[in-house]
Amino acid sequence: MNRIYPESKVEIQGFMACQYDKIMDIMSFGLYDKFIKRAVKNLNIQPDDFIVDLGCGTGRNACLMHAYLSKKGILIGMDISDEMGVQFKKKCMKYDNVSFRKRRIDIPFELEKPIDKAFISFVIHGFPHEVRLNVIENVYNSLKPGGQFCILDFNEFSLKDMPFYYRIPFKLGECPYAFDFIKRDWKAILRDKGFIDFDEHFMFKNYVRLLVAHKG
Repeated sequence: MNRIYPESKVEIQGFMACQYDKIMDIMSFGLYDKFIKRAVKNLNIQPDDFIVDLGCGTGRNACLMHAYLSKKGILIGMDISDEMGVQFKKKCMKYDNVSFRKRRIDIPFELEKPIDKAFISFVIHGFPHEVRLNVIENVYNSLKPGGQFCILDFNEFSLKDMPFYYRIPFKLGECPYAFDFIKRDWKAILRDKGFIDFDEHFMFKNYVRLLVAHKG
């Protein structure tokens, strides 16, 4: 499958998609599991929440979120990768209230009812800015009043002020869209789209942030 956005590195296919969890563990020196568990804990998931995991990948995050749900809670994972879909279904097949949908998140999508939380982890930075705005609008339209858009991604920072031992891997590993992402005021952008009230949780020397925006 050809990439929709050729310069992006969040459209993961082939070997990278099939081995994604192992690669993340190796690249993070085994820290990724602890990191994502901390982030999910800070989502403040309620037992009956209806959650959508955008760009859900292998289902690793979905399994962690499911642990906070009751049988009345619902979790839907969305991704365009067939390889990710296979892994998601394998990991989550034992959960009756978790399902996968092969679907783009940058075009409008319809759900059975308004959702409580939309979670997106290290995906939105990998889109051109006009596409990010489309994703935000799609999420806003899908949330119930007071619902939360939970964005786990890079924080805003100056690349030139970043220590070289962080700066070099960032420059080598990230796509061009990421360099634009870190320069923008995301709370201001989300306010312009109708979100109010923000909760923030910072990680990795404040270079990573869980930003929770509430629908007005």
